[in-house]
Amino acid sequence: MQLTAKNEAPSAPLSLLIMGGSQLRSGAYLKGFAFLFIQIVFIYFAIDLFTAIKGLITLGEVAQTRKGFDIIQGDNSIFMLVEGVVAILIVALFALVYRANVNDAKTLDDQRQLTLKQQWVRMYEKNFAFLMLTPAAAAALLFIILPIAITVMVAFTNYSAPNHIPPRSLVDWVGFKNFVALFELKIWSGTFFGVATWTVIWAVCATVFTFGFGFILALAVENKDIKFKKAWRLIFILPYAIPAFVTLLVFRLLLNGVGPVNNMLNGLGLESIAFLSDPFTAKVTVILVSVWASAPYFMLMISSALTNIPADLYEAAEVDGASKFQQFKEITLPMVLNQLAPSLVMTFAHNFNNFGAIYLLTEGGPINPDYRFAGHTDILITWIYKLTLDFQQYHIAAVVSIVIFLFLSTIAIWQFRRMKSFKEDVGM
Repeated sequence: MQLTAKNEAPSAPLSLLIMGGSQLRSGAYLKGFAFLFIQIVFIYFAIDLFTAIKGLITLGEVAQTRKGFDIIQGDNSIFMLVEGVVAILIVALFALVYRANVNDAKTLDDQRQLTLKQQWVRMYEKNFAFLMLTPAAAAALLFIILPIAITVMVAFTNYSAPNHIPPRSLVDWVGFKNFVALFELKIWSGTFFGVATWTVIWAVCATVFTFGFGFILALAVENKDIKFKKAWRLIFILPYAIPAFVTLLVFRLLLNGVGPVNNMLNGLGLESIAFLSDPFTAKVTVILVSVWASAPYFMLMISSALTNIPADLYEAAEVDGASKFQQFKEITLPMVLNQLAPSLVMTFAHNFNNFGAIYLLTEGGPINPDYRFAGHTDILITWIYKLTLDFQQYHIAAVVSIVIFLFLSTIAIWQFRRMKSFKEDVGM
């Protein structure tokens, strides 16, 4: 829509002072009153918002004290941190709405000839995509961005037991001290690098072995010489059909020191195996149990991928004298990987943070005396769980969370950009 300078010039300055002012003057009453209402609400709560931001800066000035049997409440640093982050997000959202108000004022046309119903229909059609995405954006803001922002903030504080747990005591900003401690202080760095190394080994092995075993099952089910394919497919899918936490708890019962498996071995005259109490055996056990529980998922996906491979490729390969192994290496494997590569990256990320597979089976044990608040099979996410709920070391847990986020996001972006399927989707 073309606008004259005469209409554009006076409109924007009015909305700079009074949000919706230009819209109301032009007859766009719905937008005008909406912008004006937002400004009035913001001004009404402005003092509270800026007080909350001040509290975020100071994290409290008065600690809780006791006078005889009476407790005199002070500032709760964590409440102030959360309220300050929320206040900053609200101010940022208001700034975006204010900018939208000014930009809208620059492109106004006269709507005084339109009824309110016509204005609503026009605004709805013009902003349909925005209106539909608003609930999802609000949910992402509340449940993703806000927790991430709070976690990042906590990483720069000394929020931990026993001396900095509100409301009994205040929390202070410490800058990058926690990051330095995690990587340089032996009390933390030894545990972090040990747990991080095992986490990577666990995630890689669980992903690769699960994919490989699922591949074997898929090839077996899709083999032309196999009879009763539906029955075999049903049998193979049963471990995945059972809830994972049930499977893990059952294996924990079966494999513990005095469980049925060791009782059976003892009955055969064999010694018990420390499935869950020996460090190396426990690590092998959690990997094998994960493969058992997750391989059917890849079996189904690979079976679907195999059906998409044209049969004439194999026929042409046989004519050229290619062996079955060469056909698998040059046709089956590359085409399956091309289709499932994104799923492999997502599975790796999932296993990297697979809390249930570790905690429900071993609870991170057996105990490692060289680690701080962690066991031999703990991965980073279970260590974070122990640091927060069991030992209240929130500051280090927040730093580890940031490290996990940076590592996984970097790996995921790097891998996705190298995948042929990703390049085809983005038209690269």
